[in-house]
Amino acid sequence: MDLQKKDIMKALDTITVAGEGQSMVESNAIKNVNIFGDEVVVDLELKKPSMHVKKRAEVDILKAIHDLVYEKAKVKVNITINAPSKGTLAEIKGKPIPGIKNVVAVASGKGGVGKSTIAANIAVSLQKMGLKVGLLDADIYGPSATTMFDVEGERPLSVEVDGRTKMKPIESYGVKILSIGFFTEPDQAVVWRGPMAAKALNQMIFDAAWGELDFLIIDLPPGTGDIHLSIMQAMPITGAVVVSTPQKVALADARRAVTMFNQKSINVPVLGIVENMAYFTPAELPDHKYYIFGQKGAQFFAEDEGIELLGEIPLVQSIRESGDVGHPAALQNQSIVAEAFTELTRNVVRETIRRNKTLPPTESIQITTMAGCSAVTKKK
Repeated sequence: MDLQKKDIMKALDTITVAGEGQSMVESNAIKNVNIFGDEVVVDLELKKPSMHVKKRAEVDILKAIHDLVYEKAKVKVNITINAPSKGTLAEIKGKPIPGIKNVVAVASGKGGVGKSTIAANIAVSLQKMGLKVGLLDADIYGPSATTMFDVEGERPLSVEVDGRTKMKPIESYGVKILSIGFFTEPDQAVVWRGPMAAKALNQMIFDAAWGELDFLIIDLPPGTGDIHLSIMQAMPITGAVVVSTPQKVALADARRAVTMFNQKSINVPVLGIVENMAYFTPAELPDHKYYIFGQKGAQFFAEDEGIELLGEIPLVQSIRESGDVGHPAALQNQSIVAEAFTELTRNVVRETIRRNKTLPPTESIQITTMAGCSAVTKKK
């Protein structure tokens, strides 16, 4: 068969490099194509040195030429790496995402206090108020948004936005959702080091077609660690909501979360604290409150820290059941639970508005590594 360069280029124009929106031809990744009889030699230049990106590019090129041009062609791919400087990469990150007005991080000092439940129900309550809402499940090692919104087994589709291929978030109850849970099996453990987790988060942030949002809610992992820094490095956070239960041990960890956000080098405004599992009211005794984990712990904490007590969420069986079946409790009509989440969400909105009126926009942070340790500074 008489192979033609134009046919090869047309085939290569149908594939993209992983993580990039343009085709290999449009992005000038294809540097040269030489044809010697039935042999095709493709010179490819990549910006990412990772092995899986190189392997996928090579496989895609072979498949495109075999499927669209000549199935018996002998294809050789020469790959060179031309990675951008750190300064160029930094320009991509650290800036507000166009179309997203407010980014609110939901955090907790420890696990098991209901942080993800609070994040999910705040998102649903905001949507019920008529706002455009997205939820980023950044809890890489314990994603739960897929279960709480009944979207297990779903996979985000690719869409074209301004000439770039992006992920379309899964929508449930009017909330746009992205989670690592969409890309793993329900029983699969995510065993990643920090850089891999950060890369996955950056893809869900910058390679997603979020569109216009009034609020992007970020469900952070428990604790204070690498993922938190990666998120705050990637984009400016409008404010943070800290979740705790009333007991002393949980509040001690919540204090660490508040301290993290208040660090001079991070300086993310804390909108307030949520007391989850504040009290238990039996169905047969609706006027009784039993303070199983202590009383007014978050209220005293808020007063000590000079922050707002945003809400008190009762310990109610229906909240757990709603999360398990993928129907957030805030969707219940005329219930004590729905009223509690509505009040909480109103207070989050109020504090966000107050924060935007009285404080300058939050800056993203910059992380540098020196002699085996990391330093955190504000991005200029």
